[in-house]
Amino acid sequence: MTLPTSRRAFLQSALLAALSPAAFGAENRPRRVLLRSSWQTVNIGDIAHTPGVLALLEKHLPGVEIRLWPSRVDNGVEEMLLKRFPNLTVVAGADSLKAAFAECDFLLHGSGPSLVAQKDVARWSAETGKPYGVYGITFSVQDSTATSPAPDAAISNTIAVLNGAKFAFFRDSVSLALAKSRGLTTPVQGFAPDGAFGTDLRDDARADAFLKANGLETGRFLCCIPRLRYTPYWMIPSKKAALDERKHARNEAMKEHDHAPHRQAIIEVLRQTDLKVLICPEDQTQMAVGKELLYDLLPAELKSRAVWRPDYWLTGEALSTYVRSAGLFGNEMHSPIMCVGNGIPAIVCRWSEQTSKGMMWKDIGLGDWLFDFDREEDVARLVPAVLELAKNPGAARERAEKARGFVRQRQAETMAELGKALKA
Repeated sequence: MTLPTSRRAFLQSALLAALSPAAFGAENRPRRVLLRSSWQTVNIGDIAHTPGVLALLEKHLPGVEIRLWPSRVDNGVEEMLLKRFPNLTVVAGADSLKAAFAECDFLLHGSGPSLVAQKDVARWSAETGKPYGVYGITFSVQDSTATSPAPDAAISNTIAVLNGAKFAFFRDSVSLALAKSRGLTTPVQGFAPDGAFGTDLRDDARADAFLKANGLETGRFLCCIPRLRYTPYWMIPSKKAALDERKHARNEAMKEHDHAPHRQAIIEVLRQTDLKVLICPEDQTQMAVGKELLYDLLPAELKSRAVWRPDYWLTGEALSTYVRSAGLFGNEMHSPIMCVGNGIPAIVCRWSEQTSKGMMWKDIGLGDWLFDFDREEDVARLVPAVLELAKNPGAARERAEKARGFVRQRQAETMAELGKALKA
């Protein structure tokens, strides 16, 4: 559902009044927010966290000056962000960070798989005494390998940092409930959709050139994204990661199980409709996965209507492609997020090795487009669901739009809390 016009107008006018220069007293300057985000660039979903939150800040808090404190903005990402947000200041180097600590009024920790920059948030608080907030994260009691519980002391430290925040918003209800059970007491807490829902980056020229070269027409193709149980970072040279034998073995054991349903869905879409299918990546390892487990195993007579993308892409080109599609399905999370955030239907498949982030699909009203591949009954549901999306695009778009309306409502409400914190 969407906010009533009067409610939406009230929220916007209240925020603008609260953040006008007159509200800042003698300083008579805009409030300044330091956004801690941009975790890595080998995955277009990790990239999307930042422009999504930046777009929300631009829309809901237009009088606020934003500085970005990134972990990584290489591989052309910084240029892409500055093209979309020309007034953005990117913090780079010790002197720039020192100035940001001195001059910014509030630190906002952006979306991520956890409180990624917990140490940096704690440092901000200790060195400046200024307020901070946490926006759209997953909270887990698993360690970084997602196979064993994190030490109680580490969990307690995270909760302590969250409790010091002006607000703590989680991107899925499972995380929120878990944090509460572990002692979350910050006065303002709740569900905030992943920041990537707000992403509006575009690279239409690249997308149109790729679609034309591969015979893909707007509205006449679906996208499919493969993914192994664990991202094989050891396959990405820039990561300089050693082979993880345990994760590799798990990937090998489950890769056919996790991709056979998608392969069959592609086959049935090609046989039963006039749509084509684009097999494309969300991270730098997935081109090879898509070729091995999807494209190469398609029946020869159908391959001419399937397209395998051999190259990684940045978020702008990917999103320009998604919005020209009839929908998306696969084993990833953030491409579906970007799709629904732009009104495009998207199906999500997940498993126990991932965090609880997939539960946000239930939280936004798309529970029957969420498939748990550790449950064989869910695996069996996938092909019919993809065919339903393909054969009834109007109904699928209506569902995506309804979910987007709910997301936008929560975006407005949670950004209003940041506005209140800045005014205070």
